[in-house]
Amino acid sequence: MGKKKSKKPSDNIAVNRRASFDYKLGEEIQTGMVLAGPEVRLIRDHHVQLKGSFVTLRDGELWLNNLTLGPDTARNIKLLATKHQIRTLEKAKQNGMTIVPTKLFGGSRYIKLNIALAEGKKKYDKRLSIKKKDLDRENKRRMF
Repeated sequence: MGKKKSKKPSDNIAVNRRASFDYKLGEEIQTGMVLAGPEVRLIRDHHVQLKGSFVTLRDGELWLNNLTLGPDTARNIKLLATKHQIRTLEKAKQNGMTIVPTKLFGGSRYIKLNIALAEGKKKYDKRLSIKKKDLDRENKRRMF
């Protein structure tokens, strides 16, 4: 009897917490990334930030812009998605939606990026989300 390899849960390398605060997140899509060797090493060593990065559509391709790798180096990286996914993103973009990177993960062989269709929040929406978070925190304190 051989040993079975258990699937390791996907390792979150970076999470864009600011995206969920600034945007109402919708449908999420998982994409691959075209990376060079040194870029992979920096990402696996957690020297990456999604804050301030955004996704654009150029010539039918997805690009991740302003990904911070290492000490203050912003890079543009091509994302891998199916033609169907790119077409749906183009349609949503024409309807005024934004494409935001939310999570970077890759505990196994591949490094993946979750991107989400998003709609910008107004200032009062942000205040409401802060108020809700504070109330939830207060309720947790009272329970213990």
